[in-house]
Amino acid sequence: MRGADTAAKNRLDPAHDEDDLKTNTRDFSYTAKAIRHPSVLAKSYSVQKQQTFVKNKKWSTKIPKPELRNRATVANELQRLRDEDMPGPKRTGSPSGIAYSNMKNKDSEIVFGVSPCYLALAHGRRALHGLYVKESRVQQRPEVREIYRLAESLGVTVQQASRRALDGLCGGRVHQGMCLEASPLGYVADNERIAQCTPGQSLWLVLEGIQDPMNMGALLRTAYFLGVDRVVASLHNSCPLSPVVSKASAGAMEALPVYGSDDLPDLLKTQIAGGWQVIGTVGTATKAVHVPVLPCSEFHWSQPTILTLGSEGSGLSAEVLALCGCLLTIPPGGEPTLGMDSLNVSVAAGILLHSLVSCKRMKR
Repeated sequence: MRGADTAAKNRLDPAHDEDDLKTNTRDFSYTAKAIRHPSVLAKSYSVQKQQTFVKNKKWSTKIPKPELRNRATVANELQRLRDEDMPGPKRTGSPSGIAYSNMKNKDSEIVFGVSPCYLALAHGRRALHGLYVKESRVQQRPEVREIYRLAESLGVTVQQASRRALDGLCGGRVHQGMCLEASPLGYVADNERIAQCTPGQSLWLVLEGIQDPMNMGALLRTAYFLGVDRVVASLHNSCPLSPVVSKASAGAMEALPVYGSDDLPDLLKTQIAGGWQVIGTVGTATKAVHVPVLPCSEFHWSQPTILTLGSEGSGLSAEVLALCGCLLTIPPGGEPTLGMDSLNVSVAAGILLHSLVSCKRMKR
């Protein structure tokens, strides 16, 4: 009876009602916060995560303590192994952006890839400062062992590096486990030297305003493979001869000197006066032109020839077009449509140069 009287008194007591209201409001706020908590929103009904309603009326997500300890231990161990195997690169002011901690020259750049590194070492057109090789690569492939041997014979320091360090050196590009610190390699910019021809030269490739380094690399690779005697590029509005170009060329940039001219029309006039012919290229959609347009298969080799290729967007300039004796085109196999009336410049160069080289060989 005494308990019932106490309960009745509590119900009639306004102060007690106010306390109950505060308690309920507080408990409700705790519950609302708990429900909004990410661990509750993303709750799992697995054995490891069990949601319970505890005595103080708060929602709580409990994970067994041994499981937490095990996960933390495994995560810490994985992080330690990762840091040991892949130490982070050191940032410097080098042209390549991210550089290895032992880079010797702030003006160096990073040549990356097996073929570019090998040809850079073999042709010696750069100042060489250091070779970084992923340690597992040294014993695996014969060509890599040859590069390792060549670097040592030239006195180039060879250091083993983690994949993460090599990724940092080349900006995350495909390095094939090898990077070379070397001086930049630019255009041979000397108009008088460009115009000088050696006996037997009969096919040049002149590039005007090639801006995509991947296209430039592919063009150099094609020119080197098909035996073009000289490659000349406009210094204005052309991409630099960067490590990206070297990699895209499979290292041909390291072996093939690329000349740079600040006045292509003047250079072409000089060569025309010396008995060379200049031919240009056009797409199938080209209409009114002042010179004959021939399919590449109908061109007949008659004298030393310069093939000119224009930029990816606008093609050859009006000044260069005015110096062309004829224009070559590649007939499409299907119906040309908007945006598909011509080929990529590097693909077109491969077809045209192959046609010219084949014609040259047949003439011999």
